Amino acid sequence: MSHDIRAINERVRKESVFVEELFSEIGKVIVGQRPLLERMLVGLLADGHILLEGVPGLAKTLAIKTLANTIEAKFQRIQFTPDLLPADLIGTLIYNLKTGDFTVKHGPIFANIILADEINRAPAKVQSALLEAMQEKQVTIGETTYKLPTPFLVLATQNPIEHEGTYPLPEAQIDRFMLKVKITYPSRDEERSILERHSVASVPSVRSLVHLQRIEEVRSLVRDIYMDDKIKNYILDLVFATRNPDKFNMREMIDLISFGASPRATLALALASKAYAFLKGRGYVTPEDVKSIGPDVLRHRIIPSFEAEAENKTSDSLLQQILDVVEVP
Repeated sequence: MSHDIRAINERVRKESVFVEELFSEIGKVIVGQRPLLERMLVGLLADGHILLEGVPGLAKTLAIKTLANTIEAKFQRIQFTPDLLPADLIGTLIYNLKTGDFTVKHGPIFANIILADEINRAPAKVQSALLEAMQEKQVTIGETTYKLPTPFLVLATQNPIEHEGTYPLPEAQIDRFMLKVKITYPSRDEERSILERHSVASVPSVRSLVHLQRIEEVRSLVRDIYMDDKIKNYILDLVFATRNPDKFNMREMIDLISFGASPRATLALALASKAYAFLKGRGYVTPEDVKSIGPDVLRHRIIPSFEAEAENKTSDSLLQQILDVVEVP
């Protein structure tokens, strides 16, 4: 077994060289935001969709477009609006008067990387169509089901401070996102660099570095990354603590969490931790990997109760308490 771990570790060290090349290339356009870029790559390598939440102007859309440009993949940006229809997303049947036949016109969802901009501005019927695409990797047009390209990754953005004209995402759809990443303001030095970089006439561009076939190969390797039984039990403890905090000496949290994380969260946290370990050039998962990526995997899967809201407790603060209390192996 130890020989296998060493072999996997060596493979990961060789295969993960392109990660820093990607970060360097993306850094030509995006200043700072290293945690955001890492989590976008985690989603890409772990085959998990990502929801980015942040106020306007934090380069959410630019970061996604830049990542897509570094990969030889088909990219589509879809601006979600209240008048968007499912057919605008997945496609429709067009009647030909001359032949009397219907032909299929595929929508923009038929791409490898989808930027769903301001996803919470779309009505429920559009979100439902996107839900099938995210979960099943297929869409239905008329009576026929069509497989989506591989890989297929949705990176959605939403604005947390605007509520007029928005449709809150249902919990079932939010749970389909492997990661929910909250983006914060840049530091003063980073914002100075942004000012200097974008005050010149020419805007930097990036080149394509990674082919789709390489992504598929790396995804297979990520799943082979070693995870010790102690790490698996740690992941289970974190998830079960969101459901039964009293069993982990957190009786005060019983009335603060309405619903805890689902089994899908357990699988997502395990796979995301492996992808995070890959970014760090390791063929094995450490407790620090789980703690680092854990908040992004679990924050949208914990539903605070009315009592928690009355005490100004958020899912992030509740999750941080769980991470502080649950014993680390």
